[in-house]
Formats: sequence, structure tokens, C-alpha cells
Amino acid sequence: MAIHKSTIRQWRKSLRRNQINKRNKSILRTQIKKLREAIQNKDKETAEKLLPETFSVIDRTVKKGAIHENTGNRYKSRLSQQLASIRIESAK
Repeated sequence: MAIHKSTIRQWRKSLRRNQINKRNKSILRTQIKKLREAIQNKDKETAEKLLPETFSVIDRTVKKGAIHENTGNRYKSRLSQQLASIRIESAK
């Protein structure tokens, strides 16, 4: 493999981006876990409070390019459906 200055710079850049993406995905996963836990415990108030925060984290992660836009939309859709199922159960 040829060792060029530009290759080395690009490699360092990719390492930095990898760390940033890893941090953003970790924050995203943690937030989604909190929301799913609230949904699983049927804690409607907490889940409704966490939903906008989670959507914000998802949107930020998409904007930063750590996940694809369609993946973010899929997360939001599924989390909304899960929260709606709690609302329906509590209304019965």
C-alpha cells in the first residue's frame, strides 16, 4: 500500500469521524432504551415526556450523518406506534 501524506490525513480524519459517530449513536441508543423501558412499564406520562426528546436526538443523529434518514424515520414511526398502543390500552 502506498503511504502518502493525504492518505495519512484521511485516515486520521476517518478515525475522528468514527469516534464522533460512535458517540452520537450511543446517545441515540440510550435515549431509545429509556423510552422503550417507559413504554414497556406502561408509564404513559414518562413515555409522553420522553418522546419529543427522543425524536430530537434521532433528528440530530440523522442530521450529523451517523444514521440514514429512513432509519431515523423508521425509529420514530415504530416508537410512536408503541406509545399509541399504551394510550389505547389505558383508554379501555
